[in-house]
Amino acid sequence: MSPFRMLAATLAVFFGLQFTPALAQDATGSGDPVYEIESPPAYAMIGDLLIARPILIAATIIGAGLFVVALPFTATGGGIGRTGKALVVDPGKAAFVRCLGCTGDGYGKQD
Repeated sequence: MSPFRMLAATLAVFFGLQFTPALAQDATGSGDPVYEIESPPAYAMIGDLLIARPILIAATIIGAGLFVVALPFTATGGGIGRTGKALVVDPGKAAFVRCLGCTGDGYGKQD
């Protein structure tokens, strides 16, 4: 590669990266997760309480039972962590950690 092409490629990458922070900011918010608080409407809270949470709790219980049944097979394959996360932890977090009516999980998402 010629020195001119090397310099041109380096400058293109350098100036291209200069605009990355400007493109990362959008008009919907600051991008800081502390200030991004969900405020779900009442119908979302009611639907979450009456429909989604019981289904997610049942999925957590059924997933725990399936995890125990599948444990000998996952232990030989070395995927105990991934299996436990998929069958027990993810439905449990969706059922017990997220705020009522919110789509994300975590304690920092509520007022």
